[in-house]
Amino acid sequence: MVEGTPTIFEWMGGAEALEKLTEDFYRRVLEDELLAPVFRRMTADHPKDVAVMLGEVFGGPKEYTDEHGGFARLLSKHRNRDIKPEQRERWVRLMLQAADAVGLPTDREFRSAFVAYLEWGSRGAMANSQRGAQPAMRESIKVWGWGEAPPVGE
Repeated sequence: MVEGTPTIFEWMGGAEALEKLTEDFYRRVLEDELLAPVFRRMTADHPKDVAVMLGEVFGGPKEYTDEHGGFARLLSKHRNRDIKPEQRERWVRLMLQAADAVGLPTDREFRSAFVAYLEWGSRGAMANSQRGAQPAMRESIKVWGWGEAPPVGE
């Protein structure tokens, strides 16, 4: 990354933007016939936990790793859930609708990086949710960057 290039976390508006995103997203999830059964038992703090995890993914504070159990906890939330392809696809679609609704940036560079993570992360979650899955163990959350499309002017 070029020195001075903001992280995706900074570009999207930080923790406040992620909390708005996850609040809107999980409201949509609980109204969705395909995903509501998967999430109906989530705790009241689940949207905030996911915002913290996404913050770390997008280059923000390592709070999820330091205070919430990191990658091991993330894996535990998906183990043996048997996520189906159509559920994964709906999850991505609702996340993108929530991103639009809460006003996340719409520039192509941000959206390219954001969608790439949603696709990559949701496919990993689906794979790791299958019974008998043997996910790779690592200590930390994957930090997602700009890839080949840094912000314009950088």
